[in-house]
Amino acid sequence: MSRILLAEDDGTMRVFLSKALTRAGHAVTAVDDGLAALEAATAQRFDLLIADIVMPSLDGFQLAAKAKSNQPGLKVMFITGFAAVTLSNSDGQPRALRDAVGADARILSKPFHLRDLVEEVEKILAA
Repeated sequence: MSRILLAEDDGTMRVFLSKALTRAGHAVTAVDDGLAALEAATAQRFDLLIADIVMPSLDGFQLAAKAKSNQPGLKVMFITGFAAVTLSNSDGQPRALRDAVGADARILSKPFHLRDLVEEVEKILAA
């Protein structure tokens, strides 16, 4: 069982994502903003951070950078309603993403099916 920190400011989305990940066998700590997520990441260890990019207080990139400084082995996945292509540079990696957490973080663009989320999470955790 993997420990997942989910930071999503949309309450309905947070509940759906949390339930899907819990049903897939993961222990999920779900919070509604970047500061709450950073507090959780400081207090306990997680295998994966799933963060919305646009959130109040700390955005997903800022959160990931700070969380990874506390937990260098933390894997990161971003979820966003913005087209990932608009954030990308010539190598296909979003600039802020690469700068904040390295080239191994992933982005899943909304809308997505919960099955796609679970499959992507399994791939990230297996890597």
